Amino acid sequence: MQRKHFPGTVDSLDTLREYIGSLAVEAGLTKKAAYSLKLAIDEIATNIILYGYEAAGLKGSYTVESEISGEELIVTLEDEAKAFDPLSRELPGELDLSKPLEERAIGGLGIFLTIKGVDAFSYAYTDGKNRNKFVMKIGTP
Repeated sequence: MQRKHFPGTVDSLDTLREYIGSLAVEAGLTKKAAYSLKLAIDEIATNIILYGYEAAGLKGSYTVESEISGEELIVTLEDEAKAFDPLSRELPGELDLSKPLEERAIGGLGIFLTIKGVDAFSYAYTDGKNRNKFVMKIGTP
């Protein structure tokens, strides 16, 4: 298992995207799967930074743990912001998604894309830390 630490600032997101891209290449993910994983992780990391730290007046960091098995790439984002379970939000439904952008309720689309873009997503709050876990199967389109 690899661990890499990032400062909880918007400036860290480019480096995070590059790192996730390199993990995807190392794991042998398709370009589509790699893009979906980067998008999902970018969404959650952005929420950690903007809402977990900046909006709360906090400074912090987040850690990326990764593991490549023969069948999947597992990436976990861990932070020490206030507990927030992305799965607790009501996701946009088919009716919401069919409306023009200006008629949709604000929020939730990024979490929707996160959950739908990876093969598995889970959340846990343990020992004062948020743990967002992303799983991508290797060898699937």
